Amino acid sequence: MIARELKNRLVNALENVPVVALLGPRQVGKTTLALQIAEQVLNKKSAYLDLELDTDLNKLDDPESYLRRFENQLLIIDEVQRKPDLFRVLRGLIDIRKRNGERAGQFLLLGSASRDLLQQSSETLAGRIRYLELTPFGILEIFKMDKLGFNPEKLWFRGGFPDSYLAETDNESWEWRNDFISTYVERDIPLMGPQIPATRMKKFWTMLAHCHGQQVVLSELGKSLEVSQPTVKSYLDILTDFYMVRQIQPWAGNTKKRLVKSPKIYLRDTGILHKLLNISSFEGLLGHPVLGASWEGFVIENIIVQLSGKWQYSYYRTSTQTEIDLVLEGPDQQVWAIEVKRSSAPKISKGFYSACDDIKATNKFVIYSGTERYPMSNHTEVIGLTDFLQLLEEVG
Repeated sequence: MIARELKNRLVNALENVPVVALLGPRQVGKTTLALQIAEQVLNKKSAYLDLELDTDLNKLDDPESYLRRFENQLLIIDEVQRKPDLFRVLRGLIDIRKRNGERAGQFLLLGSASRDLLQQSSETLAGRIRYLELTPFGILEIFKMDKLGFNPEKLWFRGGFPDSYLAETDNESWEWRNDFISTYVERDIPLMGPQIPATRMKKFWTMLAHCHGQQVVLSELGKSLEVSQPTVKSYLDILTDFYMVRQIQPWAGNTKKRLVKSPKIYLRDTGILHKLLNISSFEGLLGHPVLGASWEGFVIENIIVQLSGKWQYSYYRTSTQTEIDLVLEGPDQQVWAIEVKRSSAPKISKGFYSACDDIKATNKFVIYSGTERYPMSNHTEVIGLTDFLQLLEEVG
């Protein structure tokens, strides 16, 4: 999500609900944004706890006594997944403060694990918490920040993590991504409980990179790793919960055709994808077999993070390989069919139009690497990614 838009939503949430959880992967800028909000926007005192630090974590040995000290303040608690039993205490304090007239903006929780992994918070804080997600840089955000220096190929190749994208050289970006991956498998994932050998998790992550944009056969991955299919599924869910992988579910509408039922797997950040595949230069990417799948994942991730809560997304594929890369279902029964092409002169197969008939698509788009916008046959429009994201922004 674009940081400026998220900042406005974050302020609005803090003004209306007691607890806001700002989630997203590590190193994406959650702490920086939270501290900016506290200092510049909200008209109240704030305090900050980082549960990665033992000194701060120890302050919550008796959480109720400690948290009672921050009435009429905003308390920012970073890496909240380190203390999952905290949510029960927060609920009691919130209800007490509500009776005393203090309603909104009490706690801002920052977490590097997904809402699903923090399920306890949704059970104990139901009706008291709002979740927001901060993602790495997207192409529309970069476009709006610096139109003159706009370089979508750099963002695609390096990925959207700020330290990777903004590195002075490709080599520094490469080294940052290498350190990032090592830290995740050696420290971050084990801290959340799953005791998986770092070498095995990195191997699995690399195997997923080779399957980027495909349906994954978990049993085959399990044989390669010498673990069971349920174990492989747990590994996949872990990387999904830590915002490293996106699983796109198949379209679930009514059709007489036999549909593929497995999710498609994408690494959410293409910079991480290219590091795991050992693609160290943009020229190397252009000659690599993953080129088309990498571009497809880059486009799809940029679209999905732009969607409002009014939209649902999926993909469509039949057993005869009739396919739509991305299906968006939105307000007023809108159904958008999206085909992604790297080519500057894209050509569309009959299968795409057949699939559009199956799902009763109201709009058909081909998103390609060019910038010109023009119509094709069968009421289909060819459009660049930036223009499409602006169109989606206007629709809401």
